[in-house]
Amino acid sequence: MALHFERSEFDARRDRLMIEMAEKKLDAILLFAQESMYWLTGYDTFGFCFFQCLVVKADGSMVLLTRSADLRQARHTSIIDNVVLWTDRNGANPAVDLRNLLNDLDLLGARIGVEYDTHGLTAYNGRRLDEQLQTFGQIADASGIVGRLRLFKSPAEIAKAEKAANLSDDALDAALPLIKQGGDEALILAAMQGAIFAGGGDYPANEFIIGSGVDALLCRYKAGRRKLTKNDQLTLEWAGVFHHYHAPMMRTVLTGKVSKRHQELFDAARAALIAVEKAMTPGNTFGDVFDAHARTMEAHGLTKHRLNACGYSVGARFTPSWMDMPMFYQGNPEPIAPHMTLFAHMIIMDSETETAMTLGRTYLTTESQPKPLSRHDLDLIVQ
Repeated sequence: MALHFERSEFDARRDRLMIEMAEKKLDAILLFAQESMYWLTGYDTFGFCFFQCLVVKADGSMVLLTRSADLRQARHTSIIDNVVLWTDRNGANPAVDLRNLLNDLDLLGARIGVEYDTHGLTAYNGRRLDEQLQTFGQIADASGIVGRLRLFKSPAEIAKAEKAANLSDDALDAALPLIKQGGDEALILAAMQGAIFAGGGDYPANEFIIGSGVDALLCRYKAGRRKLTKNDQLTLEWAGVFHHYHAPMMRTVLTGKVSKRHQELFDAARAALIAVEKAMTPGNTFGDVFDAHARTMEAHGLTKHRLNACGYSVGARFTPSWMDMPMFYQGNPEPIAPHMTLFAHMIIMDSETETAMTLGRTYLTTESQPKPLSRHDLDLIVQ
């Protein structure tokens, strides 16, 4: 099988989930998030765009309900022994198949947790699921149970994150020679993604962000490419990915002369990231980290040009986003603890002067100060 972790690692993860289920008095949990299935079993697919569910009972036994296209995928990439198929057909309702499976598993009348908050369960399928389960047993929202377990990384997972970070650095190294007057965004993007693939990495869970000129102020990918001018700004957000583990980075790179406004924004971004690093320690919360960012931006007179979040947890994620929970935003009470991999991004977009500046990298939290996973420094990059 194409497993990326030892069987003992999966066994430990299953045991952690069983403890959580016992505390919440769940007889079973229905997992729909692909990252939950991957973390728990190694199951690796993009077939979650269709209805599929991993049923985990309180005794740790597991059954996957999926389509025929994913039967071999599950057998080859996961530790799942029991795979049940629902059939593609006109008028098919896989929620009925799932109810029948739960009945076969002797779960009628049981307390069952459902992982609702995921792209792996659309609103349409969620409604069909509720229709089938409303009289079947006691249904509880179990969203976030596995997600919180995934927040704390094992040594084997940290090794994946460190490899992903190396690939992030390689991507930046590949891009820099191409960032110059006349440089083509298409070639820059190809070089970055190519470096990650050449290093044994994977597709990211969402597209890389690339934009120059006015488009440097965008925080999302968009179609269309342009060539850089003599004095230009290029915003990049990308992630090295290894076995689906992500280590994002973010930079705004300048060509030609550095404007006074660019320097002001960079100084603020760097100061804010350093403040965030100091706050990213046990004893503080995710909200405290955001507050360190917000205070610094306010001190530089940039409150209206910053965002309302400044980073998030990262790990093994699937389309449509590498962003994981929890996030750095105001009032988030989640404590900072060792063994988290967290991406902090300082994003300043001044639409009044059409000036962009970003700075971000991935960290591993420790018993004290966080460890940056990038080998690159925080200096302003001017080509």
